[in-house]
Amino acid sequence: MLRTIYNPPALLFFEGNIALLKTECIAIVGARQASDYSFRCISGLVPRLVNRYTIVSGLAKGVDSWAHQTALKNQGQTIAVIGSGLDVTYPKENFHLQAEIMKKGLVITEYPPMTKIEPWHFPQRNRIIAGLSQKVVVTEAKKRSGSLITADLALENNRDVLAIPGRIDVNLSAGCNKLIEEGAIPLINFNDL
Repeated sequence: MLRTIYNPPALLFFEGNIALLKTECIAIVGARQASDYSFRCISGLVPRLVNRYTIVSGLAKGVDSWAHQTALKNQGQTIAVIGSGLDVTYPKENFHLQAEIMKKGLVITEYPPMTKIEPWHFPQRNRIIAGLSQKVVVTEAKKRSGSLITADLALENNRDVLAIPGRIDVNLSAGCNKLIEEGAIPLINFNDL
């Protein structure tokens, strides 16, 4: 899948089950400061997906962490794409989660060991998340967010983008509602996926 994207990574560093790169993948992304709404959506969605898809995300706070944790809790496969070297954990509180994914799933990066996280690494990481996945689900996002960058990259690479609609008076729903307005598939029934 990564060979078909614009600017594919020249090489990847990995820890875990590299065969997961050849599985059907679905990305779940969203806000770092996500609400309980995202958590409930992930809890309802991921158990329905783990028998068919490997769950891909970026190991950030909020939605990314919840997606990985829920996949593991439901005996599913997960791939974490990080924006640092494999020996660096960001955020620090995900140290144990990153180690668990390295044992039970796969952690990949295009950055060599000892590479610290930099702000410009996130969009680079997002292109890999989008590129690995047949579909990208956005649970919650502000109007300007990394999740929307991932959705745009997915669309550029002919991947399906699904957005969970939210209340119009909630800032964290603005990005998903905008995606739907622009043609993303509204995910209103988890069984439809």
